[in-house]
Amino acid sequence: MIRRQPIAPDDPRMLDYSAPQITTLLGELHRRGLQHGLLWGSASAGETTLDGRLLVDFANAPVSTLLNLLHLLRELDRNAVWER
Repeated sequence: MIRRQPIAPDDPRMLDYSAPQITTLLGELHRRGLQHGLLWGSASAGETTLDGRLLVDFANAPVSTLLNLLHLLRELDRNAVWER
């Protein structure tokens, strides 16, 4: 298994994410997270920015946190296929 380094909050690529893209990623996080007991019903693309980076409204997390969580959930799903 190839290990991926987490995305840092100050990664320049985080500047490219728009509110609609974040909303789509949050939808995926919600779908994937439900099967693992992770619930963020009120999470949304925030209007708050930090150093030009849009924050996600679940405790004002940076987009990198959202992407890192999604990566972990995708890995769980991928590994579950092999365990069946």
